[in-house]
Amino acid sequence: MLASATNILRGFRYQSDKLQSISSTRFSVIPYRNYSTQTTTFENKSDSETLDRAIQYDFTDRSDFFSLQPEEITKELDKYIVGQSEAKRAVAIAMRNRWRRNQLNDLLRKEIIPKNILMIGPTGCGKTEVARRMAKLADAPFIKVEATKFTEVGFKGQDVDQIIKDLVEVAIRLVRERETKRLSKLVQSRVEENLLESLLGPELKGNNDNSSYDKFMREEFRKLLRNGEMENMEIPYEPKIQANKPKYNFLAGPMTKKSDKENITNFLNTFLHQSQQLARKKPEKYPLKEIRPMEQQAEIQKLLTEDVIIKRAILETEEYGIVFIDELDKIAGSNLRYHADASDEGVQRDLLPLIEGTKIATDHGEVDTSKILFITAGAFHQAKPSDLLAELQGRLPIRVVLHDLTEKDMYRILTEPESHLIKQHRALLQTESVDLRFTDEAIKEIAKVASEVNQTVENIGARRLHTVLEKVLEEISYNASQYKGKTVVIDKDDVQNHMKELRKKSDLKQYIL
Repeated sequence: MLASATNILRGFRYQSDKLQSISSTRFSVIPYRNYSTQTTTFENKSDSETLDRAIQYDFTDRSDFFSLQPEEITKELDKYIVGQSEAKRAVAIAMRNRWRRNQLNDLLRKEIIPKNILMIGPTGCGKTEVARRMAKLADAPFIKVEATKFTEVGFKGQDVDQIIKDLVEVAIRLVRERETKRLSKLVQSRVEENLLESLLGPELKGNNDNSSYDKFMREEFRKLLRNGEMENMEIPYEPKIQANKPKYNFLAGPMTKKSDKENITNFLNTFLHQSQQLARKKPEKYPLKEIRPMEQQAEIQKLLTEDVIIKRAILETEEYGIVFIDELDKIAGSNLRYHADASDEGVQRDLLPLIEGTKIATDHGEVDTSKILFITAGAFHQAKPSDLLAELQGRLPIRVVLHDLTEKDMYRILTEPESHLIKQHRALLQTESVDLRFTDEAIKEIAKVASEVNQTVENIGARRLHTVLEKVLEEISYNASQYKGKTVVIDKDDVQNHMKELRKKSDLKQYIL
């Protein structure tokens, strides 16, 4: 590596007459769909003027939101979820209505609120998966919570406001990851220029048209960087990453509901970080492979400031956020006598303003919940939807029933989705050079066993397929090294032999009082 750099220096004087045609390096800032910045072309000499400008969103632009038609949404969901067409139609219409709402004028748009959904169905039938896949498809902030983890205000435990606070954190992470990916090419070019400047010094920027030496050196070192020949080279470097420091009021503490112990700990960590920065007299030496990710993070912080990310995240939370509340039947009225927690009905009352629309104070500012889509779900075996508070029922106007999975459904789950379980297990064993195959009769037998056990023991829906498959493949997975380079075929007899014990237990279950 160092020898290559030395040879470059030695050979330069004999190559300078051939380098007059090399032009200055140019870069383009690509305009992203959500940004208000215009297309900008700049040369290296104006880096300090154009590159240090943070990205700014056009927060009035609503044209970029998810805009698939309901039938297209349903087709996308069919790739991952078998059956449950009623639930798919309900969420598809809800998401399309969000797009329709964004096309209206401001006055009418403020009057239209989401039609929240109540899903009724047994465990393992796909309630959570429908909502999760929908949120992923729309690239929207999504959070799943269980109603039983919250308590009424005044009781020990979490109150329902925590749902929105967690949703905002999800949105911040989503926005940061999305925009970091969009900026990756620009960041890479900037990091490369920064590394070249660290290696060659600021005087060799290659901007002087009369300095072929500067151009030649810069381009040759650029080749070495891109080929990875200098990754282990150590140079003095001072990290530029700025820690996100919370604002503290020493008398009142931060404007959030955190314990005093946590406040003191955060303050001391921040103070220690600042002290270490001041105490550092000279830059330490780091290898280039460690400097590169630090430079990438520093450049991202320049382009994506924390304030911009938070502002955009709050907007996406309010306009496109999705909250999935599971186990709603566990806090229903007729079920209260089975629980020691007397605050269940209080949780329903606390959910009322959250679902209807209120402003929740979070660590990053207030969030209006009136446009957030709430999807609730429950099995409702012992309780009925009518056991919920009448006011809460009114805030969940759309009801869909998800049906039990049949043996035919189980077979489809094993064969139709893009990443079905059979494909997953084959891929896992392929890493051990084991070619795993299933006959069609074996897959049908697995579906049959799973359906039978669900009916005789406990109905856990599609999750039963995991139990059956793990039992069938237990011996092969454990001794995979013995099957390396071989093809293993699982047939109907193999499934039956491995399922004898499980079927015996399910047969005895009917005699247990």
